[in-house]
Amino acid sequence: MSTQHFELSSKLCDPVIGDLLRARAGLHPDKRLIVCGDRTITYADMDDVADRLTAGFSSRSIATGDRVALLAPNRPEMFELYFGLARLGAIQVPLNAFIKGEFLRYQLADSGASALVTDAPGFKAALPLLSELPDLRLVVLLDDDDLDAAVPAHVTLVRYEDVLAGADVTGDAVVAPASLMTILYTSGTTGLPKGCMLTHGYYLRVGELVATAMEQTEDDVLFTALPVFHAFTQMMVVAAALTRGSTAAVEPAFHPTTFVERAFEVGATLGYGVGTTGVLLLASPPGEFDRRHHMRAFMLGPFSPEQQDEFSERYGLDCYAEIFGQTECVGVSWSPVKGPRNHASVGLAGPDLEVVVLDDDGEEVPRGHVGEICLRPRHRYAMFDGYWRKPEATLEAMKFLWYHTGDYGRQDEDGFFAYVDRKKDAIRRRGENISSYEMETAIAKHPAVREVAAHAVKVGSLEDEVMVVIALEPGATVEPAELHQFFRDHLPYYAVPRYVRFVDELPRNAVMRVMKYHLRELPLDDAVWDFNVMGHVVARDERR
Repeated sequence: MSTQHFELSSKLCDPVIGDLLRARAGLHPDKRLIVCGDRTITYADMDDVADRLTAGFSSRSIATGDRVALLAPNRPEMFELYFGLARLGAIQVPLNAFIKGEFLRYQLADSGASALVTDAPGFKAALPLLSELPDLRLVVLLDDDDLDAAVPAHVTLVRYEDVLAGADVTGDAVVAPASLMTILYTSGTTGLPKGCMLTHGYYLRVGELVATAMEQTEDDVLFTALPVFHAFTQMMVVAAALTRGSTAAVEPAFHPTTFVERAFEVGATLGYGVGTTGVLLLASPPGEFDRRHHMRAFMLGPFSPEQQDEFSERYGLDCYAEIFGQTECVGVSWSPVKGPRNHASVGLAGPDLEVVVLDDDGEEVPRGHVGEICLRPRHRYAMFDGYWRKPEATLEAMKFLWYHTGDYGRQDEDGFFAYVDRKKDAIRRRGENISSYEMETAIAKHPAVREVAAHAVKVGSLEDEVMVVIALEPGATVEPAELHQFFRDHLPYYAVPRYVRFVDELPRNAVMRVMKYHLRELPLDDAVWDFNVMGHVVARDERR
């Protein structure tokens, strides 16, 4: 167990989103709360919109505890709904804007959503499913294109503007810190997605945590282009802005060539993204705004120390990657920007958590050894409340009385944690466990490699063979012998890949995480290099 070197204030874990918005609007009504595209919404405007949405949904029989699904990309109305549904006490269900078919039907049915708010593409995807969703009785259209569409008799179709203007404002609903704010579905890469139950108290605890880590003040402008249906934007940007009375500027979409210019235009002081955000920004052409912006720090992760140094040098800011978490518990480990810091780590254990590294038998491993990162809360709102309608999955995640993250890591003698790999992505070959993350970091240093993903391949033996999927830099080529020699020079013998597949782009989800399950489904066809067949074989126990 690590010694804590910093403290997390709990003063903002008691209010709820709607109450805190009301208080902030009273303190600085004309201050910007949300900037999205060409729209700016002040604290006072958002407070008014939240009241009107509460009344509009209530008049259509949507009440506290009802689930309201949201199916649209980043746009100003999504933030209005964020605060309006929070004040109503309805449980928002943000859905990936790109899902359709069975993926969409499952999440709408599993959540038991009473209402769906969606744009035109989302409605097109949902329309053929409505007859299979008896609980879904209200569809709210953000666009006017489909108001005359034929819907089942149990469904009422209305415009968003009508909900916003359709009733007198009523009193606030009774919402407590323990009330569910959101059911947020996991990516579902190893089975059906699970809905994480997230409370108002948890949202504000995460917001306070991130604000503390980033030394955030009321004068800051938080800037990101990550989707609002993801936990990162929901809690680490919007809720964090609310906790300090800051501004959240969220781009409708990520464009690496104009991102920093937009940061300058909105007055951003803190940037937020995932590791791929940083990779794409580094790959973009140098521009006049690289050092003209006002950002003092940029949260990115995972990001190697070398990438952090390169990013800091180019953009003249503190590249911050020392945080680790997931929807179930944001901020498992982290370090404040002013230290203590270890750029090769993901920080120290969160101060309102117990964090350990366990083996498969639930025993704590020695410092420096790899195991699964596990945790349990010291504070009521330090993590999620379980999986929606899946008590068995909740119990399984909590075995040995610890929540299991599914991530391998290690802890050093100073208490800093290092991320190793997703447990399901780890590869075992020649009696050794291989971190796909560490492999990818090493291979990405090849000058012709733009991006790479590693995964296991089963070819009939008990152990794995290793496949790497590579997207080359534009115009670059590699020869098998040269690439194999690079692998031998930079990887231990047991991690040298047998197979290489080349693609134009790696498949990524909305938060730019590589979807390895798509790669695992691809056949071992003639386009794949097999180094064994080519005669490039690494001897067992080879050392150089």
